[in-house]
Amino acid sequence: MVFPGALSRGPRRESRIRKTRIALYSHDTMGLGHMRRNLLIAQTLAAPPVGASILMIAGACEIGKFTLPAGVDCLSLPSLCKKPDGEYDSRTLDVSLQELSSLRARTIHAALESFRPDILIVDKVPRGALGELDQSLASLQSKTHFVLGLRDVLDSPENVRREWARSENFKAIRKFYGVIWVYGDREIYDLVKEYHFPIDVARKVRFLGYLDQRPRLQTSSPMSREVIASLRVPDAPLAGCLVGGGQDGVELAQIFARAELPRDFYGVIVTGPFMSGEIRRSLELLAMSNPRLRVIKFLSEPSHLVARADRLVSMGGYNTSCEALSFGIPWLVVPRTAPRSEQLLRAKRLNELGFADILLPDQLTPEAITNWLGREHVERKNCPGVDLNGLSRVSVLVQAMDGCERVSSP
Repeated sequence: MVFPGALSRGPRRESRIRKTRIALYSHDTMGLGHMRRNLLIAQTLAAPPVGASILMIAGACEIGKFTLPAGVDCLSLPSLCKKPDGEYDSRTLDVSLQELSSLRARTIHAALESFRPDILIVDKVPRGALGELDQSLASLQSKTHFVLGLRDVLDSPENVRREWARSENFKAIRKFYGVIWVYGDREIYDLVKEYHFPIDVARKVRFLGYLDQRPRLQTSSPMSREVIASLRVPDAPLAGCLVGGGQDGVELAQIFARAELPRDFYGVIVTGPFMSGEIRRSLELLAMSNPRLRVIKFLSEPSHLVARADRLVSMGGYNTSCEALSFGIPWLVVPRTAPRSEQLLRAKRLNELGFADILLPDQLTPEAITNWLGREHVERKNCPGVDLNGLSRVSVLVQAMDGCERVSSP
């Protein structure tokens, strides 16, 4: 039986217009920095005018602690960790490094083959951790734009040149990547010059500026604001202490807890999810004896605390640095100096330019923190002279990329 009108409908068509699809990869072997940076980029690209559909691929199970923006989902990989000697190992699974690497690589490849991204933005490591992106890059090369995203400072020039030569990163960039985005200001640190990028690779580099953290306040979950409100800190001056993920910020947190806060100031320490429970409890005991000190385990958006604070004492990771620059807060940075020199190099340069005060780890004492907190400080008014336009440039470049020819191997 043929129903009236049945022959006139024709084949069923997909009514949904296909949005631009973007995948963001970060290997996340230490801390939360790569993941938080990619989350902010994803938030920007999922919103108008780009309005992309975004798949994040992250190597840290802590992604579940963050609220994903609308239009963004995440694939969490079995976790790697970095040992004190700089080598990789399995963080949780009782498997060999070779087994874990193979599992991650196959998972990434299957996800990307199914998702079919128009653009793949790879954070920091051109071939992925342990070369886990090699198969995916080769498979998607004719269909996908590849972007390498680099923070402003990677490590000492000597270490970068040695590691990049061993990993054949320049070869991978030449073969697969059309562009390199540097989330930094060339006037503060010229990555191309410092790391002696070859001329053909240097031509692919675009300095986008630092990533302004203020948009996080408008679109993030209210959870961080609720946590800060639950601390019952009155409308008084506030000094914040941030130690990143917390795995190597124990000494800074302990010394900040023993420092003397200026009169009428309150202090808040965010320990991070990787700090041991024993150390965190010792800090909580110190806070119990100091009515003006609070301890928080985790904030999905530390920007809420930085925006509220009048002083910031922190380590020198990229995201925390962007927060301090974005909000123009008086800032004392105590940089990590090993196993990488990234934080030290960044802190020294920002100190030279007058954007931060610096205290080296061997100078770290409660008295030093007390003295800095008690000084008269002038707010830097969002650090004029620092390029904070990275997010807007990411949006513009992605819109321009659609329809462009992909990179072909030589």
